[in-house]
Amino acid sequence: MTGPDVPPSFRLAYVPGVTPTKWVRTWNERLPDVPLVLVGAAATEVVGLVRERDVDAGLVRLPIDRTGLSAIPLYTETTVVVVPKDHLVAAADEVSVEDLADEVVLHPLDDTLGWESLPGQPALERPATTADAIELVAAGVGLLVVPQSLARLHHRKDLTFRPVSDAPESRVALSWLEDETTDLMEQFIGIVRGRTVNSTRGRASTPAQPKLKRPDAGGRKPVAGKSAGRSQPRGTGATKGGKRGKPRRRS
Repeated sequence: MTGPDVPPSFRLAYVPGVTPTKWVRTWNERLPDVPLVLVGAAATEVVGLVRERDVDAGLVRLPIDRTGLSAIPLYTETTVVVVPKDHLVAAADEVSVEDLADEVVLHPLDDTLGWESLPGQPALERPATTADAIELVAAGVGLLVVPQSLARLHHRKDLTFRPVSDAPESRVALSWLEDETTDLMEQFIGIVRGRTVNSTRGRASTPAQPKLKRPDAGGRKPVAGKSAGRSQPRGTGATKGGKRGKPRRRS
């Protein structure tokens, strides 16, 4: 993605609802000379951008086809149901999938929740996107179950959302090509994992310098194996070989 005459940069794709702001801020503090370029893309497109090397990495929603890809799960989101504010569900603090059994639940084509069986009653047609489904919820056509970040992203004054206790959860992960773990990739991995700026992972480390021992009060460096500033008690000194000397007689 870079040549000898092209300044280095790091391109990061991300799916709707994911907010990489804090990681971008840390990147700019640590690598001010390397631009981090954000590329927003649909959930169904990010993995393709990574595979085609159009970006260096992507923030994706699991599960994905991980063939040839590395992935680090970052966090798990709460799943919520989006409803009109005057809907009965809005009166509850939390609902279950069973509570939605008699409701029309929209299932957009870009849904990434790993349902084993879809909740509620199916709509006549599947909306193309989550944004389209939100419009249908506002029109009273049905309800929508999504990761909480998407409910917030598409917030409307006439809609609200409630947690769904037993729905599949959305896991957000950082993904990149297995054979493209570059130094810049290691730097970004360190940032999302919370490594400190002093971490040597992913970059050349500086050999540790030996600590100099402080001299004692008389300016002498302590002998190896003896504590600084500590002298032997009088009358207990030993000669070479460990033999004690005979006391001298007074004349």
